[in-house]
Amino acid sequence: MGGTVSKVVRFDDEEEFLEEMKATMEVLDELSMKYGGARVIEGLILWDSIAVRDDEDVKVFRIGQFQFVRGALKLDIEPLMKLERFMDEMESKRDELSVEDIRYFVDIMNEALGEERVYYDAYDLGLDRNEAYMIINLRALQYLDHVVDVEDREAFEWALNTLMKYL
Repeated sequence: MGGTVSKVVRFDDEEEFLEEMKATMEVLDELSMKYGGARVIEGLILWDSIAVRDDEDVKVFRIGQFQFVRGALKLDIEPLMKLERFMDEMESKRDELSVEDIRYFVDIMNEALGEERVYYDAYDLGLDRNEAYMIINLRALQYLDHVVDVEDREAFEWALNTLMKYL
């Protein structure tokens, strides 16, 4: 990942942060596609992001979103039901959960599954509630800064300013 920088970012309002990051990523991705550049924001791991390895690949979701991922997981019914039971319990306690609690649930899930299929990188990255780990491709950002024309400059600068708000 040459030319990238990783940064833990903090936010006060999770919903506002997510909305702004979604819009920022959409603008930067659209400009990257239009001007032939790479993705500027290469990764974003939220404090409550969990990954599950199924029979095909790894799927990432947030606590409370398991119902949306469940249909996409390629797992036998028994491990899927075990995961669902733990995810429902975590979701019911979401407001009180700490990263240590999530890590504990992930360990229990892996033990119940008999293998390591659930991952929680936020704990290893040292994240806490209202924090995210962001990977930014500085080369892609610099490239866009040099090639974006006048017609797209305002959108680029808005996205850059929004990104800088958290950095």
